[in-house]
Amino acid sequence: MNTLLITAIKGAIYAGAEIMKIYSEAFEVTLKQDNSPLTIADENANAVINAYLEKTEIPIISEENKQASFAVRKHWDTCWMVDPLDGTKEFIKRNGEFTVNIALIKNNTPVLGVIYIPVTKTLYYATVSDHKAYKCELSSHEFSANIFQNSEVIVPQKQESNPIKVVGSRSHRSEETDAFIKNLELQGKNVHLVSKGSSLKFCLMAEGKAHIYPRFAPTMEWDTAAGHAICNAVGLNVTQLNKNEALQYNKENLLNPYFIVQ
Repeated sequence: MNTLLITAIKGAIYAGAEIMKIYSEAFEVTLKQDNSPLTIADENANAVINAYLEKTEIPIISEENKQASFAVRKHWDTCWMVDPLDGTKEFIKRNGEFTVNIALIKNNTPVLGVIYIPVTKTLYYATVSDHKAYKCELSSHEFSANIFQNSEVIVPQKQESNPIKVVGSRSHRSEETDAFIKNLELQGKNVHLVSKGSSLKFCLMAEGKAHIYPRFAPTMEWDTAAGHAICNAVGLNVTQLNKNEALQYNKENLLNPYFIVQ
């Protein structure tokens, strides 16, 4: 597992380096069939990540790859789940709130997660079985063994805190989220909304900067898998709304149901 973690970290960091090359220049934005934006940064980051992950001979599900049919995928007990640039809308806005997400899925469950924030050179990572997650501030977009020596353990915060910090999407605020917050307030809770883009919301949960993350807007498996792994490693649950069941991965339909992290 350690070798796979290092491979994922390298892929994330060097993909981040490619993203930042584009970030500092003018770039074109095209629309995919689902009307979601696509830039050359997404494509270049994906190429870098594929180059690293293909060496493991583990199949890859990436937002920017052509997907294998479920007739093929259903036989995979292990696969990579990748979003080479999560938060393309934030990238286009140049607000810095975008990430590189890489997760390893085993038997429909994330067992390893890596999230890299290119603008701040911040790395989050975890192997779920270790029951710990880590954060590291890098000095450059370069992999080094010093990353592990310089990492700090992150821990979540209990919900009993006041105010209760609810993390929400920067670009996908919904009426259901507003209703969720209103319900907490009717219970007498002092609620503070923390808005963030991309998988940064999972990172805020894992390091104790938010207490609950309700998601009432569409996400795909590659949006959540890495953050799911990191949250699981620190004892947080990522469960389907109104079900006591965790999100599942490598499903026939890669669209997630609504969920709550707590």
